[in-house]
Order: sequence, then C-alpha cells, then structure tokens
Amino acid sequence: MLKQILSKIPRRTPRLDSGELIQPASGSPDGAQKSGGGGGGSNSSSARSGGLRRASSVVFPASVIAGIEPLVPFKDVPASEKMNLLVSKLSLCCVTFDFTDPGKNTMEKDVKRQILMEILDFVASGSVRFAESAVLAMCRMCAINLFRVFPPSYRSNSTGSGGENDHDDPKFDPAWSHLQAVYDILLKFVTSSCLDIKVAKKYIDHAFILRLLDLFDSEDPRERECLKTVMHRIYGKFMVHRPFIRKSISTIFYRFVSETEKHNGISELLEIFGSVISGFALPLKEEHKIFFSRVVIPLHKPKSLGAYFQQLSYCIMQFIEKEPRLASVVIKGLLKYWPITNSQKEVMFLGEIEEILEMINTVEFEKVMVPLFLRISCCINSFHFQVAERALFLWNNEQIVGLIVQNRRLIMPIVFQALEKNTRGHWNPAVLNLTISVKRMFSEMDEELFLSCLAQSQEEEERLRQAVEKRNEAWKRLETAASHQPVGRNIAILVSPLATSIAC
Repeated sequence: MLKQILSKIPRRTPRLDSGELIQPASGSPDGAQKSGGGGGGSNSSSARSGGLRRASSVVFPASVIAGIEPLVPFKDVPASEKMNLLVSKLSLCCVTFDFTDPGKNTMEKDVKRQILMEILDFVASGSVRFAESAVLAMCRMCAINLFRVFPPSYRSNSTGSGGENDHDDPKFDPAWSHLQAVYDILLKFVTSSCLDIKVAKKYIDHAFILRLLDLFDSEDPRERECLKTVMHRIYGKFMVHRPFIRKSISTIFYRFVSETEKHNGISELLEIFGSVISGFALPLKEEHKIFFSRVVIPLHKPKSLGAYFQQLSYCIMQFIEKEPRLASVVIKGLLKYWPITNSQKEVMFLGEIEEILEMINTVEFEKVMVPLFLRISCCINSFHFQVAERALFLWNNEQIVGLIVQNRRLIMPIVFQALEKNTRGHWNPAVLNLTISVKRMFSEMDEELFLSCLAQSQEEEERLRQAVEKRNEAWKRLETAASHQPVGRNIAILVSPLATSIAC
C-alpha cells in the first residue's frame, strides 16, 4: 500500500547546481557524433568536427558535456531540444582558462568563444521561452566567468582615476575577448522578452547583484561600461530589487568617502543614479533626501573629485530640478567641503556654484548669500589666477547679476573690499582687468552705494594703517627698553637684526 502511494508522488527534477545535464550519456560524445557518417565527401568536415569534440572531451569534464553534444548548432536540433542544448552549451562554458599566457589552450579558448557567440545569437533571437533550468545555468555561467577578486596590485595602485595616477594608461583585462561575450549574453538575457521575471529573480538575487556591483572596481574601462549598461537594465526590469540596488550603491559611496577614497567605478555608478533620479516621483521621499545630503554632497570631499565631477554635478542638478529647496543645501555643503589648498577643485566648485545659482530661487538664495559671497571674496583675492578669474566670471552671468542687484546692499559691502585689494596690485593683468570691470558694474548698478562702500573701504584702510604704525611704535619702545637693561645670567638679550645678518 505504501509503495503504491509513493509511486503516485511526482518525482522532483534534480536542479542543475553543478551545471550538468541530468540525462545519462548513452555513450561517449565522440561515438555519438561519429555515427551516421560514411560519405567520402564528408570526411574532412567530420574530421574537423571530431577534432573539436576531442578537444572538448579532453579539456572539459565528461560529465559536463554528457547528454546532448554541446558543439551541435542550434539550427540542427528540433525546437523541443533547443533549451537542453542551451543548458549543455552553458555548462560547457563554465570552464575557465588562464589568459595571462596567450599560447596556452588556444584551441580550447577558440572553441569556448565560438560557443559563447552561438549562445549570444540564440538568446538575441528570442525564439524560445527560457526554462528555469536554463535561467539557472545562465546565471551560473555568468557568475563563474565574471565574478572574481581583483589582484591586490590593482587595488594598491588604484586612486579612483583621479589622484596621482590620473594620467596613467588604463589597464585592460587579457580575458576581455571572453568577458565581453559573457557580458553581451547577460545583457541580452536580462532584456529578453522570453525571460520570466518571477523565475529570474530567484537567481538574479541580492547576492548576484552585490557581486556585480563589486566588479565596478575593475580597472578595465570597457568592463565598467558593460557593467553600467547591465546594471541599468536590471534596475529597470527587476522592480523588486530597486531599493536594494540603491542601498548597495549608497554603501559603496559611503565606504569611498569615509574609508578608502579609492574606487574605479564611481563615475559609472553616478551615471546609473543620474538616470534613476530622473524617475523619482514627486514629492521626493525622505529616503532620497537623506541619500542626497549624506551621500551625494559628501562626494565633493575626496581628492579624486575630477574623475567623476561631471556625473556628480549632473546628479545634483537632477535633484534640484526635482526639489528646488535643495539648492541652498547644496551650497552649504560646498562651503563645508571647500578645498582651501586645492586650486583645481576650487575652480570646479566655482563652476558648480554658477550652475546652481542659475537654477536657485530668490528665497533659497537669500539663505546662503552672505557666507557664499564671503567665500567668493576670498577666491577673488586668490593668488592662483584661475581661481580669481573664475570667481570674477560669475559677474558675466546675467541671472547671477540679477540676484546680486536684488540684494546689492548686502553683497556689495562684502565683495567691495576684495575688489579694492585686487585693484591695488594683483600680479595677473587679466584678473586686474576683470576686477576693474566688476567695480565699474557695481558703480553703474548703484552709484550712491558704491561711493559709500568706497568711503568705508578707505576708512578701513586708514584704520589698518594706523594700527600697523601703532604696533611698530610699540615694538620700538620694547627694543629701546630692552637695550638699556644690564646683561646678566638667565636674562634674554634682544639682538639687533643688523647684528645677525650674514653677508653672502
């Protein structure tokens, strides 16, 4: 009775965890393919295909290629067997090779690449809906070929493509001929209309996504570009994974800003986020605002900002378009992370300030105009001519000039002293001419206020001159008093500067 009940229970199909076909082989792969020959005209083709089969059976495990011979083209099998053939070919491609030695396993590498191209064409054709066994085999093949830990030398020399080695040539992976094919297969697979999302999300899960994100640290720019496209398609198709992908990318940014400041894929990750931000619904969720203030703005801090500045600036503009009130938050963040000793970053910050001021409204501008123009005044007096020049170029923007005109009674007194200092003698003629031009603009803007600021500047200059004279007189009195003191033990002696001068 018990045997009868058990016989009625359907047996579970074994999962292809090892990438092998479950059907037992009826014979060796060579023997299966040799049968049916016999014509003299087919001797050369059968010998050539036999050579490929012998290569595959020698290099690849026999259990991997059991069942359907993976070297058979898709067009030579009926539609009912194409999915089994796909699994067989995917299992065969799970064998990896060492590409550091170009002369090693050349024939086997060519066989594998040929099979990868066949798989790519089959997946792109979209002729058959993918079974769960094929989805599992596809994810396993991609994981084995793509997921790897980069050598320590890569990481030790990596500065995020924006530090000391930003002019170094990029490093290219020697296995790219195979990696590119696998990335193309994964991209076609993810975007295929024959893929059932409910089945695929079992295998393209959080662990799979995390390993993909780890690959963004590759030094090969071609791989990062492929990863960017694949991750963007996964984000678009697997809606259930969207919060996890955003959280995982945020973690990478956190680690980059707070710990390592070394990562090769920050610009590509920001490009992904740039397209993601454009799809945010309004009003913005609190999660997105926290990401903006805690992740996006602190990305201005690392030294390698130049490597991803364009993508970061685009993300910030996207946020401000969605939520105009964030403009003042960005400016406060820029003032917080302002690069005092890095002139190149100062020029980039001033450029971003100009873009933000073109989009800011009057209310948000009034919140930050005083600290902002105090910093701009310091930039105007910078000895680095590019910083001073970039700060003065702000007055060439009509929208910024309009904001200054509306708030000139607060802004002009802040900036005027810096302009006067430049006029008295900046070493660069271009900066000097721009300074005179800005002063003329202020004079035409409000002559009465301009004359008032000029008078205050002259009074301040006179006060400083008197303070300097008073300080010099105090030092002279101290020197005179010290010169009349008797010389004794443990008494400091004021030595005249002339007595310590050394003739060269």
